[in-house]
Amino acid sequence: MTKPPSTAPDSLQDKYMVPALERGLKLLLQFSRAERRLSAPELARRLGLPRTTTFRLLNTLETMGFVRRDEASNLYQLDMAVLRLGFEYLASLELTELGRPLLERLRDETGFSANLAIRDGRAIVFVAKASAPTPFVSTVYVGTRLPAHATLLGRVLLSDLTLEQLRALYPEDTLQSFSPRTPRTVNEMHAIAQADHERGYAIDKGFFESDVGSAAAPVRDHTGQMVAAIGVTIPMIEFEATPQAEEAVVAKVRRAADELSRLLDYAPHTVHHSA
Repeated sequence: MTKPPSTAPDSLQDKYMVPALERGLKLLLQFSRAERRLSAPELARRLGLPRTTTFRLLNTLETMGFVRRDEASNLYQLDMAVLRLGFEYLASLELTELGRPLLERLRDETGFSANLAIRDGRAIVFVAKASAPTPFVSTVYVGTRLPAHATLLGRVLLSDLTLEQLRALYPEDTLQSFSPRTPRTVNEMHAIAQADHERGYAIDKGFFESDVGSAAAPVRDHTGQMVAAIGVTIPMIEFEATPQAEEAVVAKVRRAADELSRLLDYAPHTVHHSA
């Protein structure tokens, strides 16, 4: 008689799950940039929980500073404890600790704001930044999330993925457009990313925002895997004024990325292939 497949790993995982904690975390995940404020009844509906249970969860999270309630509208939103937790996580990353001085040097050498980003699924997350003292106002801060397929840093971070991996990540036929330069299909995105991969860096003008150019390069760890990307944000007026300086900027960006890779024990002979 054939035994049914073992479900021990799932059973063990379920055994050690704490349902109340799981519900509380799922509640926090309902808030987003698009939906910053939600009512208790709406949260109860989304989570499939009784309203009394949802109110208890909200009361606990409010007491601990993770959410706050607006008395006028009776709507809830995330509070400062979430922000503190996020910043503590970013500060704990070896990547950001090692990368921050390199970003500051890159900013000083180029005169442009320098950024360090990682990929989280279909988004990139800015984990460190060194801002340049220029009139150009950046809308990007530590913790900002942007679509990977529509940004230059994202292009670099996607460039190690195979076409099959990209299709699994983006199963839709048409990709969401953020500018006239956004790739429309996975095949188009793959072709662009592979060209970046072959060069070892990416540089573009107006890829995400029409008045901004960027240059970026990959950061790898001891396994050869890409773990981050370093880039600079270049106001378009600077691109147009000194086109001959592009090579110098790219060289500085690549040097910063290579140095951070070395600090993460990457050996250049550890080649990570993509197809």
